Amino acid sequence: MEIKELLRGTGVAIITPFKENGDIDFDSLGNLIEYIIENGIEYIVSLGTTGETPVLSKREKIDIVNFTGTAISKRVPLVVGIGGNNTREVLEDLQDFPLQEAVAILSTSPYYSRPSQEGLFLHYMELAQASPKPILLYNVPSRTGRNLDADTVLRLAKASDNIIGIKEAGGDFSQCIRILKDCPSHFMVVSGDDALAMPQIACGMTGVISVAANAFPKAMSRMVQHALNSNFEEAKEVNDLLSDAYDLMFEENNPAGVKAFLTEQKLIKNVLRLPVSPVSTNLQHRIRTFMGESKLVHL
Repeated sequence: MEIKELLRGTGVAIITPFKENGDIDFDSLGNLIEYIIENGIEYIVSLGTTGETPVLSKREKIDIVNFTGTAISKRVPLVVGIGGNNTREVLEDLQDFPLQEAVAILSTSPYYSRPSQEGLFLHYMELAQASPKPILLYNVPSRTGRNLDADTVLRLAKASDNIIGIKEAGGDFSQCIRILKDCPSHFMVVSGDDALAMPQIACGMTGVISVAANAFPKAMSRMVQHALNSNFEEAKEVNDLLSDAYDLMFEENNPAGVKAFLTEQKLIKNVLRLPVSPVSTNLQHRIRTFMGESKLVHL
């Protein structure tokens, strides 16, 4: 099966659970993996921003990839996040990380340095030439400080067969439409924004890499599948149920918001590593109220 079909649907940008002492809670991670697979997601993305990668050591990242690959046990595809603003270090990670179980790499565009479009192009071409797995670009300018422009995305898509798609989280529909219109047929465009996933799929995207699917895997998967099958009335019904959850989940911080939801579901402890802290008491109360009243829990 081509990777564009393999990664069609809902991917979950999985969180990293922590124990109260701050260590990684592998028992909870295993339980969460089972929960999201059993509820119909298509693939798992490990070590994304939602996994709090900026505060994980390299050793911890390797341990998480090993654990996740074993826990998934080939039931769904695994994508591993490997990116950064030091090209040499990313190249080293591509060789050092255990990628035997992975089908692709998700690599965020370099942050903080704010490179030019030429710098972004050269960075990704270095990665594409060295990576043992195909690469999904990741454009998230709200975090990186620099947009990966449509022209650069299309240039990369045509320059390397090892660059097979993009997670687009820029929120610019005109840029999304330009990429979808002019990209090669093998190139996949995936939504990186839960709240925009349904209309973006209507424009031609192949699915979403979702934060909300940690807490609501069945609902997200159902909504995405309806949209992919052009059943937009049914997709809207589910998306309307999810819309308030999106607002609450991203009101203060990601992944603090989704961890608050997962805490209410008793899937994890509400522990994050600084500088990210749990959501405010007021927001936690509103999330608890939502969970008590929402029809999502009965889907």
